[in-house]
Amino acid sequence: MNMGEGVEWGLHCCVTLGRLDGEGPVPIRRLAAWFDLPQEYLKKRLQALTKAGILASVPGARGGFTLARPPEQITLMDVVAALEGSAEAFRCDEIRQRGLGAEGGGFDRPCGIARAMRRAELAWRRELAAQTIADLMADNPASAARTRTNYARLRD
Repeated sequence: MNMGEGVEWGLHCCVTLGRLDGEGPVPIRRLAAWFDLPQEYLKKRLQALTKAGILASVPGARGGFTLARPPEQITLMDVVAALEGSAEAFRCDEIRQRGLGAEGGGFDRPCGIARAMRRAELAWRRELAAQTIADLMADNPASAARTRTNYARLRD
């Protein structure tokens, strides 16, 4: 499985917005500059997070983005699903039922490969669903202080 870099961008933006709670909406240009990212590409990712109800978008000259829910209520799986979709990573096409190998039948349940891949996918999804943006925020308190200090410098 290979997730796009937009997932990393989205997660970092969510953590940053969580740390800047109370600062008001953060303009897209500041988030893009914060991480040295292309503004238009980042905007598409943030729009997907807004559509999923993870971020709120405030229009206007003083507008920008904020978290739409408390960080404790946003899971990593929420962000991944918003940016990558919720389709399963592995899709079984039942190729075992084709060609000479299909003779004799006996395909009344999913094969071992499909079952193993499904168990792995569920474990991966459970792990991402068990961690929140708040957990990521709490992981590095020094980074939280640096974020607030550096953001204050941007406003000056």
